[in-house]
Amino acid sequence: MERIIETREDVAEGEIWLAANHPEMALALEAIGEAPLRRRMDGFAALLQAIVGQQVSVAAAVGIWKRVEEAGFHIEANVLEADDDALRAVGLSRPKVKYARAIAEAGLDYEAFRAAPAEDSIAQLVEIKGIGRWTAEIYLMFAVGKADVFAPGDLALREAARALYGMEERPTIPALAELSQQWSPWRGVAARILFAYYRVVKSREGVT
Repeated sequence: MERIIETREDVAEGEIWLAANHPEMALALEAIGEAPLRRRMDGFAALLQAIVGQQVSVAAAVGIWKRVEEAGFHIEANVLEADDDALRAVGLSRPKVKYARAIAEAGLDYEAFRAAPAEDSIAQLVEIKGIGRWTAEIYLMFAVGKADVFAPGDLALREAARALYGMEERPTIPALAELSQQWSPWRGVAARILFAYYRVVKSREGVT
């Protein structure tokens, strides 16, 4: 069974390994202090929340998700019973309404993702309309807690890696995927460090 991150102590264990083996990660940790746990309960709500966050700002995603929860659409059965107008009214776009229904209708065994190999879980998730590899990886990292999952397609991770490693341009998705292999078996902790480091980079550059 793959390692699952449950507590801040699990993250700290990964930080120690990464800092000892990768000077760049040690520098990032000096800048951020420590990486956040970033765990949430797995299941339908967490997967739908990842969908809500696709291609919108963090602030927009937070606002939409608040309305989704207030309407009870974080519950699978309520999505199945609702009409499109009701789902649109909370801020879901037409495509995301379809994606929400597709997830609700998929009948996923969320508990099984905890024990299943990450790549098997990703393969199952991306078969569902609206779930791409990025969404599957984010879900496995932060909802299931897989310690060795990474999301090289994430723009923030690519930009953080560029700054940390002194690259002239953002690494391509394949290039970052290859780079991340050296952080195994703690790629999920490396992602947490890089997400936090991205905020440091934005602050230094005066980006809001």
